Amino acid sequence: MMTNVDLLWVIFASALVFLMQGGFLCLESGMTRSKNSINVAIKNLADFCLSTLVFWALGFGLMFGLSYQGWIGSDLFSLNFAKTSPSLAVFFLFQVMFCGAAVTILSGIVAERMKFGAYLFVAVIVSGLLYPVAGHWSWAGLDGTGGSGWLAELGFVDFAGSTVVHSVGGWAGLALVLIVGPRLGRFDDGEGANTIKPSNMPTATLGALLLFIGWLGFNGGSTLVLDDTVPSILINTIVGGCVGAISAGGLRYAVNQRLDVDQFINGALGGLVAVTANCFAVSTGSAALIGLVGGMIVVFFSQILETLKIDDAVGAIPVHLGAGIWGTLATGLYGDLETLGTGLSRLEQVAVQGLGVLVYGIWTFGVAILLFSAGNAAFRFRVTEEEEIAGLNISEHGMQHESEMQTAERLSSDSAG
Repeated sequence: MMTNVDLLWVIFASALVFLMQGGFLCLESGMTRSKNSINVAIKNLADFCLSTLVFWALGFGLMFGLSYQGWIGSDLFSLNFAKTSPSLAVFFLFQVMFCGAAVTILSGIVAERMKFGAYLFVAVIVSGLLYPVAGHWSWAGLDGTGGSGWLAELGFVDFAGSTVVHSVGGWAGLALVLIVGPRLGRFDDGEGANTIKPSNMPTATLGALLLFIGWLGFNGGSTLVLDDTVPSILINTIVGGCVGAISAGGLRYAVNQRLDVDQFINGALGGLVAVTANCFAVSTGSAALIGLVGGMIVVFFSQILETLKIDDAVGAIPVHLGAGIWGTLATGLYGDLETLGTGLSRLEQVAVQGLGVLVYGIWTFGVAILLFSAGNAAFRFRVTEEEEIAGLNISEHGMQHESEMQTAERLSSDSAG
């Protein structure tokens, strides 16, 4: 039973995780072009509102309901929290924030080319099926109702969601971007990737800082109690993120002799993702090492995507999928076995972590590619070429920034003249 202090801590942590939605909004709108920034912003608000409703009605029960043989939950659907215990209500509050984070990862990946309605369809699939079923396998029973997921029974450990949240979002995003395709002009010349200039890097940097702050709640609140482990979890989180930024930034500086701002930002996020699975069970030095490798993985993964001509608008796949896989494996490599508490040897722990990475990849990517392909066949996900050129602010929402309107008026006047 959670004490009042525990309840207060988890409520505060939930608010910090909610702040991450603002971080995603600033990061994605800053890293994309101004003609799409309104669309990017409203997607981040809309997907949270919709995924909260879907998770309450369906996802929470699938994820944390009475387990059917460790595979799926079978109750706790559409709960009236006025009639439940405060502990369960606060637990839902915390978990719905995690669901929202997993969903909004996809927003940045396919920014600047996807219909708003189609994106909401994707948000329903992720929050109502992909994420909660995957989460049940590792986190069933965290609400205190008993039972556990089949992967957890094998010894798989993912403390705060390097895989359950971040890799699931990354796998689903990878499937979606393969269906939607790259933005116009990204790979058109056949000689490699063309850089699409971001609209506002200071805003994107602010987004990264908001995400950094939110991660304290993400990882620290995952204890679900305010105990002696929280301070070290918070420190490991900070250290992992900071070293990830320096790692990615330093690697790019060594190659280009200048600081690559977006890679510095994404390196920090990659370091944070990497320590999310293991921050409760590793030393501060190990957290630094995990963050170091996480930042490097972001850089290398970004290059791989460019080589394959996969257009991730904000670099979310390297951050959430690439660093998420590494953080999950690093739990087995560097986690204190006694703290992990699985009873497995080091080699066995690494093996079961690898199994989890494989299983989540097959489930999320496989089901996502099937359902998203079916949805795309039924109603085309991508906007038309004309709409993409005009920008999604005007084509999807009938809105423009004042500067865009002035530019359009000037071009119209020049043409008339």
